[in-house]
Amino acid sequence: MTIAVGDKLPSATFKEKTPDGPIEVTTDSFLSGKRVVIFGVPGAFTPTCSLNHLPGYLENRDAILAREVDDIAVIAVNDVHVMGAWATASGGVGKIHFLSDWDAAFTKAIGLDVDLSAGTLGVRSKRYSMLVEDGVVKAINVEESPGQATVSSAAHMLEQL
Repeated sequence: MTIAVGDKLPSATFKEKTPDGPIEVTTDSFLSGKRVVIFGVPGAFTPTCSLNHLPGYLENRDAILAREVDDIAVIAVNDVHVMGAWATASGGVGKIHFLSDWDAAFTKAIGLDVDLSAGTLGVRSKRYSMLVEDGVVKAINVEESPGQATVSSAAHMLEQL
């Protein structure tokens, strides 16, 4: 079952690369009492993710935060080191959180996993964005195709805030 507006996000633990090494970030600690924009991507360094989706959130970061949003995170089914390298390469360090759902546990729990084995990526996340308030989904936007970043874009999210 796919997560929907009004649903509480399941408990999950992500990994995030910091200057001191990887740390664990739980949904409870990251979302409790906060209004957060989360967007999910099929993979770090992939073309649409790196050239379109992520840059939109980095460019619109201040505008999103100005609309009473406390934080922004990108989630991908990649290991913590890949996510850390992507944060550095994109200039996103310290701007948004790059959360590793290394085993796809969170992605599967919210019903947004997709098998991209034919393209050699294996199990990955569908491309999406969501607005979450205190762990509850207030808006969710899921792309029909992993190569699109329209309804899940930062521009579309800004319209929803």
